[in-house]
Parts: sequence; C-alpha cells; structure tokens
Amino acid sequence: MKAPGAGLPERRCLVSRTIRPDPVFVQAVIAGALSFAHLHDLAAAAGQDGWKAWAYPVSVDLLLVAAWRRMRTDTENRDAWLWFAIALVASLGANIATAGLLNLSNVPPWLRILVAGWPALAFLGGTLLAHTPTPVRKADHAEQTHVEPAPAITVERAPEPAPELPPADPAPQSAPEPAPIPPAVPVPPALLDHAQKIADAHQAQTGAPIDTETLRSRLGIPPAPALANAIAVQLA
Repeated sequence: MKAPGAGLPERRCLVSRTIRPDPVFVQAVIAGALSFAHLHDLAAAAGQDGWKAWAYPVSVDLLLVAAWRRMRTDTENRDAWLWFAIALVASLGANIATAGLLNLSNVPPWLRILVAGWPALAFLGGTLLAHTPTPVRKADHAEQTHVEPAPAITVERAPEPAPELPPADPAPQSAPEPAPIPPAVPVPPALLDHAQKIADAHQAQTGAPIDTETLRSRLGIPPAPALANAIAVQLA
C-alpha cells in the first residue's frame, strides 16, 4: 500500500504546470480591460448613461474582432481592413481622450455626435462583415495531396474459339454413264435407194419430210425400230 502523502508532490507539480499563467494572455486581458474602461468613461461623458455606456466598449471590441477574423480569412478584403481601422481609431481615440487631454465634464458637441452615431456605424460594419462571402482559396501545389495513379489492370481474355470450317462438300457424284449406243444396223444400198425415192415422193406430195413410222410401212419392213431409225438417219 502507498503512503497517504506519497502522490502529493507529483500532483502539486502537475497543478502548477497547468495553472501557470501566460504573460501574453495576461497582457491582453489588462489592455482589454483598460480600453473597455476608457470607452465606457467616454460614452458616459458624452451623455450615454446606464447600460448604454457599457454597451459602447462591447460594440467597439466586437467590431474589431470581427474585422480581424475577416482579414485573416481574406487578406485582400479591403472592407475588412477599413472596418478594422475604424474600430481601432475609436478605441485609441477613447484611450487618448480620457488621458487628460479632454475635459470629460464638458464634452464638445462634435464628440457627442460621434458617440451617438456610433451604434449605427457599428451595425453597418458588422452586417457587411458577416454577410460578405468568404472566397474559396486555391490549394497550393505543395498542399495538394499526392494521388498515385491507379495501376493499370490487364484483363486476360479467354481465347476465342476457332472458327468453324464449312462442311466439306460431298464427293462429286460421277456423271451418269451415257447409255450404250446401239450398234449401227447395216442397210443394204438397194433398200436405201428405194427408201430415198419414197421419201422424195412423200416430200413432193405433202411438203413435209416423211416420218420413221410412215417410211417403215411404205417399205414393208417388219417392225424393227433399229432398221427404220438407221434408214431415217441416213436419209436426213
């Protein structure tokens, strides 16, 4: 078991480190409090009594902070610089006026007019600063995130099937063998001369060549188509 006071030195050291005041922050609080008091005294001397005298320093400081924030986001905004200068002059003027250079018991009329017109001026400046669009800043090349290009993806395609060959033509059929020519029938010369005379007589009578059947019947040969055809071929 630990002793009752074993962890006290470390805790004290940790507390002393966390509550150590920042000199810059302390200086800002002191300067803000003094400027706040000077603005209050000047507003009260100009006839703004009660809560109105406390509202003037709040208005000046808020306009100063709003202009400063707009200047940080948009350094090229001339309106922000203008309103920052106006709020700074109002704060510095109050500090100087309450340093003994101005009789606060007898404030001049022009100062009363400036103090009375300040709320409208501060409202205009705050409205313009609040509704001015913030430009989009282009990212520098150094600030841009380096994006590596996506690796090339090679897609392997399946081999295409070989084209189907047209079916082979069937084997050419052999031409039909010509029918055997019957052997020529020998025709006797006398029969051929007699057939020629019959054919000439028929041609002279009818004006048309004699057909094979008529020639066979005129010749009186038996119904042998081979002999009649052979005679008709030789007569043609």
